[in-house]
Amino acid sequence: MSYDYDLFVIGGGSGGIAAARRATEYGAKVGLAEFDRLGGTCVNRGCIPKKLMVYASHFSHWLEDAPDYGWSVGDTSFDWQKLTKAVNGEVDRLNGVYQRMLDKANVSLYEGYAQFVDTHTLDIDGEKITADKILIAVGGIPEKANIPGIEHAIVSDDMFTLPTQPKRFVVLGGGYIGVEFACILNALGSQVTQIIRRPYILRGFDHDIREHLQGTLTDQGLQVLDETEIASIEKTQDGLKLATKGNHEETITADTVLAATGRIPRLEKLGLDKAGVEVKNGAIAVNDYSCTTVPNIFAVGDCTDRINLTPVAIQEGRAVADTEFGDKNRIMSHENVPAAVFTSPEAATVGFSEAEARKQYGEDAIKIYRARFGSTYFSLTQRKEKVMLKLVVDQNSDRVLGAHMVGEAAGEIMQGLAIPIKMGATKADFDATVAIHPSVAEEFVTMR
Repeated sequence: MSYDYDLFVIGGGSGGIAAARRATEYGAKVGLAEFDRLGGTCVNRGCIPKKLMVYASHFSHWLEDAPDYGWSVGDTSFDWQKLTKAVNGEVDRLNGVYQRMLDKANVSLYEGYAQFVDTHTLDIDGEKITADKILIAVGGIPEKANIPGIEHAIVSDDMFTLPTQPKRFVVLGGGYIGVEFACILNALGSQVTQIIRRPYILRGFDHDIREHLQGTLTDQGLQVLDETEIASIEKTQDGLKLATKGNHEETITADTVLAATGRIPRLEKLGLDKAGVEVKNGAIAVNDYSCTTVPNIFAVGDCTDRINLTPVAIQEGRAVADTEFGDKNRIMSHENVPAAVFTSPEAATVGFSEAEARKQYGEDAIKIYRARFGSTYFSLTQRKEKVMLKLVVDQNSDRVLGAHMVGEAAGEIMQGLAIPIKMGATKADFDATVAIHPSVAEEFVTMR
């Protein structure tokens, strides 16, 4: 049977575009549908604009430390509107870059919603398109908790279009999105309260990261209400009135409430039932090759709810193209995927947490190497912030199973450590590596 396209991609985010471009390199005819701006969550409402805001927040710390290093700093001020205008301008530029990528790869772009008619047919705003293979890469959307008055809260997508900086800012949720925005606004001078259901932020990360980072952010003035939930939100003349319950029962008034309790796959309007694609626990079910329950339909990225990170979606998308069009039979390994939380200071991790390692290898098999100290930078400043570094090692094989860090440039450092850990490096390999001195990262090869 003849089809309009060899591959049709639903979703113009990082994973979908990566797959589309890679498939065209193998000679495939590819189409792509996107109802919103190209680039997906990462470019438009996530990684990139948020990281730019993180950079902006760093200046408050540098200005505070400058006199200790001999610099005279006069009156300073911060312009929220100038920042958001610049950030959104960069997003516009990147949208153009993604458009040129598709044009250069000869990928046909359809602006609109793609819905399944059957296993090989899609309806895009009334136009029928057929494809031999179809890839779903629609990402995820923020989810709001079922709380009375939650309609008055914003989600992370809205942070980049706020007309003014909220002076009283409340974050509901302790995941990386909530923690990053709490940290940004706190550094920019807002009064920030973070409400979390558990004792510590960043569920799923190594406990030492959670405890150390939370303590550091609290020292910076961020108020964390642990084991607490919002009971209700009421809009008043003075702002949003929040009633809390749990470990901290009080009333809080805020200008803005950010609901950051999680994200869910964006599956509405796809018509997956018409194609027979199975949805399990709210996400598209796939095998190791990102193939759904229908042999010619694939899914990658956040809509599969495996590891919801942009580089993971890109790798998954390219693996599908390599396997289906490049005859390379490749899967994307989800083991030892590094991750970073762009707070101030940063937190980063790769491999097993201590708890995961002890569960998998046994309590007595695991040896922990840990260091907490003040970096050379803080030796001259009034601020006394400590870094935390940690290695998780299997004593039977001497293999380094995990690395964790809280401190400046933790993400950059962890990217380098991810390579030897992925390759199976041992603690002896780390010990045999010459340190760069003076640096924070040298502690990873000198811990005893």
